[in-house]
Amino acid sequence: MAVLSRIRFLPCLFPRGIAIRGPAIALVAILSLSVRVAAQEQPTDYQVKAAFLEKFGKFIEWPDNAFSSPATPIVIGIFVDDPFGSALKRFADGDTVNGHPVEIRQVKNISDLRSCHVIFIPASAKGSERDALAAVAGQPVLTVGETDDFYNEGGMIEFVIEKKQVHFRIRNEAARAAGLKISSKLLILARRT
Repeated sequence: MAVLSRIRFLPCLFPRGIAIRGPAIALVAILSLSVRVAAQEQPTDYQVKAAFLEKFGKFIEWPDNAFSSPATPIVIGIFVDDPFGSALKRFADGDTVNGHPVEIRQVKNISDLRSCHVIFIPASAKGSERDALAAVAGQPVLTVGETDDFYNEGGMIEFVIEKKQVHFRIRNEAARAAGLKISSKLLILARRT
């Protein structure tokens, strides 16, 4: 129980006045169980981001042609530099997203981004951010980033840090244009712009 009280991002997930029921509670439980840190430690921003990133797929509906078979893994690609250490891989081990096993790949070439279902573009890849987003434009690939202008450049989910807490905002129209449906359960948790 001490671990849950140390996780900074849980209180900020729900705007005031929002009734929390069923699937939203499940999301909080999934995320809180995913962040396994010692009771004396605060999770790092990247541990929190890794927990979110690995779970976002559970709230996304891809078009039928995005997977060649029901056993095809959902691929989360980390573009160029991996800021997560072992955290993302640890969260993904043994997990499934809508029945698909989760696979983490480090992607060095822009041309390989199309083979992913989710891509994370870290701040260290800012110089290539526009090219990476252009490479998957119109494709059923969930784009997630963390730079200040990621959202305005057309990215779908942007992590933001406010008052030392990890939040995210969603550009749903970009997701819809790529053929992705984001669950209202995730949309309600996003920061409004």
